[in-house]
Amino acid sequence: MSKEKDNAIANNKKASHLYFIEDTYEAGIELFGTEVKSIRAGQVNIKDSYCDINKGEIFVYGMHISPYEQGNIYNVDPMRKRKLLMHKSEILRLEKVKTQDGYTIIPLKVYLSRGKVKVLIAKAKGKKLWDKRETIKKKEVDKKLRQALKY
Repeated sequence: MSKEKDNAIANNKKASHLYFIEDTYEAGIELFGTEVKSIRAGQVNIKDSYCDINKGEIFVYGMHISPYEQGNIYNVDPMRKRKLLMHKSEILRLEKVKTQDGYTIIPLKVYLSRGKVKVLIAKAKGKKLWDKRETIKKKEVDKKLRQALKY
């Protein structure tokens, strides 16, 4: 087996701090030509984005793709909603998540796979304040253990 390199263009680093990640799904994304060029250049931000399901289709909101510099009239709104491309069965599974209290669907990562732009989305449950504190404490303990083992 060959080890795949991480070809992430954008990561949602806040997600693991704010949510418990339960399931992840890979989805394609419907883009226009200049948006693809901007993404390849790394001009994408998914920090405050989320996903929602309308009429059996899943969309990502709040994803910012900067306009391509040489795109002139072909550039589109950087904050528009973008359709995600998934199997119907996966969308129906995620639609059940939407109705549960405390759960949401968030994008974790934007990356290239065989030349196509993909989005890794997750079923996530929001953390409470004490959960966040607990996570920080665990990270600090792990860091101290690694430092102690190093010396």
